[in-house]
Amino acid sequence: MRDLPRQLSVDELAELFSGRTRFVELLAERDDPLGQADAVIRELPYADKLAALETHPRIGERSSEQRGDDPEVLAELAELNSAYEKKFGFRFIVFVNRRSRSELVPVLRKRLERTRDEEMDTALGELVAIAKDRWSQR
Repeated sequence: MRDLPRQLSVDELAELFSGRTRFVELLAERDDPLGQADAVIRELPYADKLAALETHPRIGERSSEQRGDDPEVLAELAELNSAYEKKFGFRFIVFVNRRSRSELVPVLRKRLERTRDEEMDTALGELVAIAKDRWSQR
């Protein structure tokens, strides 16, 4: 595994977090940005948290991190994503960790049973875990 960097540029962080947001800009100003990411993202105003989550692709959309193209699974994920976004008001984020799309269906179903606050905390943590994993794969 690659060591966490002491500094990263806005562009490097935007690549790791799937887009340039206020969160990414704040991280670029810090030493050890990935090491501080969990704390920084939790301190953000709600609108900035939402913006950070919205840059990430939906589960089931094209991604090199997701495997499986079964049309039934993709349709179910689209339906569950829609239900999730309607209930919570933000995108479902999960650290895929090399699981197939079909393996993510029960995860999404289970998380639909949770509260909005629980899901916000989980989604933010997953976003950071994804970025750290992307860094380690470089």
